[in-house]
Amino acid sequence: MSTAVGSEGTHAVVDWFGGGFGELHPLLRALHAQDSELRGTVDLRFGKGAAAGAFGRHLARKLGIPDSAGQHRLTVTIHHDANTLAWDRCFDDAHHLRSTFVPHGHWPEGHWIEKTGAVELALTVDVIEGGWHWRVIGARLRGIRIPLWLVPRSTAYKRIEEGRYRFHVTFAVPVLGEVIRYSGVLEPSHHG
Repeated sequence: MSTAVGSEGTHAVVDWFGGGFGELHPLLRALHAQDSELRGTVDLRFGKGAAAGAFGRHLARKLGIPDSAGQHRLTVTIHHDANTLAWDRCFDDAHHLRSTFVPHGHWPEGHWIEKTGAVELALTVDVIEGGWHWRVIGARLRGIRIPLWLVPRSTAYKRIEEGRYRFHVTFAVPVLGEVIRYSGVLEPSHHG
């Protein structure tokens, strides 16, 4: 594994993408060229059926996501420095899901290590029509490697739709299928 990229006075995202940064939609580039905050409403859903719904709510509580389906306010605060990207997702001003991302290598062959609690995911980025699509390529729990077939499958992306930021995240597990989904359109929060 290569070392984290970044240099003094720069942002990890810009450095990691290098010349590929221009492949992202201009609004996604603006979001990641400086610290940012987005706000809006997301629709949170859990799996169909008793087992999938129960598993989804359990996973939501573990992650810091509300365990009730429906509309929820979401604030996403994004911080950058030369070596990390940090996301703080706050649902309804009460539930926090915090992650830090450390870049390794450079796009398109490189990846990020996302740390959320005891879980570490190795994620690569596919740029599709200017959108940022995460793809899981490895996982660890408390430092122990986990086979990918044991890790809930996820679909996670951010893209621009009609000039607005669309965020979409799903988790699915074998047999039960999709257990959590949240998606919504967020707007930049401007501080005066």
